[in-house]
Order: sequence, then structure tokens, then C-alpha cells
Amino acid sequence: VQLVESGGGTVPPGGSLTLSCVASGPSFSESQIRWIRQAPRSYLEWVSTTSETGSTTLYAEFAQGRFTVSRDNAKNALYLQMNSLEPEDTGMYYCSNEPFTAFRIPPEPRGTRVTVSS
Repeated sequence: VQLVESGGGTVPPGGSLTLSCVASGPSFSESQIRWIRQAPRSYLEWVSTTSETGSTTLYAEFAQGRFTVSRDNAKNALYLQMNSLEPEDTGMYYCSNEPFTAFRIPPEPRGTRVTVSS
């Protein structure tokens, strides 16, 4: 499965963004998909994991109540709706079908950049 992220941008604190993760190739609907982020000059952080059908999503504590994942297997797509964004949410966001512990940052143009700044 090849994944491509999009939808990043610059928003003020309190703003919202929706990120997209679109897959090509087979097996998307058979894969758990994760969102992972990396703040500037910081480590990787797990954001969420969504089940194959999209019926269940687990969120990191910082994402609970602010971020919502939806999944559309007919479109081979996963979305991350982010509300009440904070400067600490700034970073590169990636989607992955690999376990978080196995994830390695892919080269550009993979990833989508989110900047939260006034």
C-alpha cells in the first residue's frame, strides 16, 4: 500500500485543519492505519490508530476530544479532522500502515506540514 498525505497548512491557535491520507494499491481496507507526527527538532509521536473498517479509533491523550479520524474504504482514504489546534500541534504529519515502532520517516514529498501560529 502506497500512502500520500495532504491537507496541511498554517492556521492560528484555535483553528482547524483536515488532513487526508489516500492509498493506492491493494489491501488498504485490510490495514490498520495510523497517524504519526513529528514536531520540529523532536521525536515521533503516535497520534491515532484506526481499525480496518474504521469502526474503532484509538487516540493519543493529546488528541482526545480535539482530533477525529474518519475512514472511507471505498475511496481508499483516511481523514484526520483537527480542531482547537495549539502551537504544540505544529509538525509533519504522516499516515502509515506499519506499527508505530516500525515506522521510519519517509522522504519528501511524503508527509504534510501543519503549522499553528498567530
